[in-house]
Amino acid sequence: QVQLVESGGGLVQPGGSLRLSCAASGFILSNNPMAWYRQAPGKQREWVALISSLGATNYADSVKDRFTISRDNAKNTVFLQMNSLKSEDTAVYYCKAVRFESWGQGTQVTVSS
Repeated sequence: QVQLVESGGGLVQPGGSLRLSCAASGFILSNNPMAWYRQAPGKQREWVALISSLGATNYADSVKDRFTISRDNAKNTVFLQMNSLKSEDTAVYYCKAVRFESWGQGTQVTVSS
């Protein structure tokens, strides 16, 4: 059974940083591309970043050069380093194994002064 548990969210001031973690279980992380999504209040869930099984990365234009996705296959964990945060980054952040349907519960990120 695929399980994804996100953590690391919180309240941060504009310009600050956060590092999100996604603990994965129920599948072989190293064989799977992983992604981060986010959903802001009143908006649809949107894709943020992708990392392939080989470590290649891709980002939404809105977060490019500010966010970094990475993975530690030995720890079955995917990360999202978020720098230079803006108020428009406020959302619930979710990780997802691209090949599976399951979603985690998400972690809230609030960027506000």
